[in-house]
Amino acid sequence: MTIGESLGSWLLFVPNFILAALMYTLLGRVVLGLVVGTDSTNYIWRFFCRVTDPVVAVVARVTPKAAAPVIVWLFGVVWLFWLRVALLYAYLAFSPTQAG
Repeated sequence: MTIGESLGSWLLFVPNFILAALMYTLLGRVVLGLVVGTDSTNYIWRFFCRVTDPVVAVVARVTPKAAAPVIVWLFGVVWLFWLRVALLYAYLAFSPTQAG
């Protein structure tokens, strides 16, 4: 593996890891939201909210205002999943093929 191939794989793995961490944290927020109230002072709940609020804000801009917050969170999970799929597709489309 050359340095260029190593750099190319990091350009996929680091953003994919960040998107996966956000996606699963948002999914955790959905599950935890079923147990605790949205105005809870639980430190775990506040962590989940603080980490995922930027994603929720972006998704809320394109989601109807009548949607419940849990629906916005679930849409965020779906959007992050498809963003990860698009990232993988772009990586595969633009990576050089290996001659056999």
